[in-house]
Amino acid sequence: MAQDKTDYPSMMRAVGLYGLRDLRIVEVAHPGPPGPDEALLRVAAVGVCGSDHHYYNEGAIGNAIVGEGMIMGHEFSAWVEALGDGVRGLEVGQLVAVEPAIPCGTCESCLHGHPNLCPAVLFCGSPNYQGSLAEAIRMPAANCFPLPDEMTPVEGALLEPLGVAIHTVDLAKLKVGETVAVFGAGSIGLLTAAMARAAGAGAIYMSEPLAYRRDCAERYIGGNGTPFAVYDPTAGDVVAAILEETGGRGVDVAFEAAGASLTPDQAAQVTRPGGRVVVVGIPDDDTMTMTASVVRRKGLTIRLVRRMKHTYPRAIQLVLSGAIDVAALATHVFPMEETSRAFEIVDRRDEGVLKALVQVNEA
Repeated sequence: MAQDKTDYPSMMRAVGLYGLRDLRIVEVAHPGPPGPDEALLRVAAVGVCGSDHHYYNEGAIGNAIVGEGMIMGHEFSAWVEALGDGVRGLEVGQLVAVEPAIPCGTCESCLHGHPNLCPAVLFCGSPNYQGSLAEAIRMPAANCFPLPDEMTPVEGALLEPLGVAIHTVDLAKLKVGETVAVFGAGSIGLLTAAMARAAGAGAIYMSEPLAYRRDCAERYIGGNGTPFAVYDPTAGDVVAAILEETGGRGVDVAFEAAGASLTPDQAAQVTRPGGRVVVVGIPDDDTMTMTASVVRRKGLTIRLVRRMKHTYPRAIQLVLSGAIDVAALATHVFPMEETSRAFEIVDRRDEGVLKALVQVNEA
């Protein structure tokens, strides 16, 4: 049932990007009442993502070029403020996690069940759609997933990166007992490793140059019964180390989650003949390199991750059951006034940051 509300403010606060590393809190037009099948949301918590990092540092991801004042943010939770006509299954005041992608629903990709590949998709916090670093946002009601009372706004915001990790492991078609390598122990790498463990991986090997992230990986992934090791690629040959651990065979699946220049090729090198490589990291220079003779002679299957699809109900259940602990990755939570600091520590990988979030509104 629609909520009739006539006292919407004309303006609201939002965080806009006005140049490289130039974030400003500005006044923008309030989105106003929801239309049919829409929800007006009061934003709760927003995570700072690796793709946000690219927009912040480079002003673009490929041909998606930032316009001045683009409102950032796509990993978010929110409270339902009002509902448009035709909405069922949501209630005003309810805390929801929000799928940030709005596919067209009619193209070939959408009709074949791949809305994450929709060429016409609108995506929060990108050049074609308002982001969630704002006091309010309108979204399709179908994008809003009610959260259990025991889940927090921070956990709700982190369901988006968990959804990416779920989709990443789905693409690998990982079988129980198969061995896994994960390059990069940022939040996506850690969640991917956690999902691989939950899916029954026989052993997990990680590569991460930052000491504090290696320590976190030991705590977050290690010590849970699954054989685990994490290596410092700056201190030795990580490819040789993983091959030695696997008796020269290599792993069944390698996940590239670092977005670094060397890691896609390293992932291919540590994968057994006939194995799979799944790339989720976004490289700074928009270029990915693998040695052709390695991938060809091994006959590797190489898949690339485009966001996620159909993952929110599973993500909610995994967190609710305790199978995946997303809250442990939330190392920093800032008020909206300190959004620039949140981006700065993520950019510098400073202060032991794994996941920085911005609290936009209080409950």
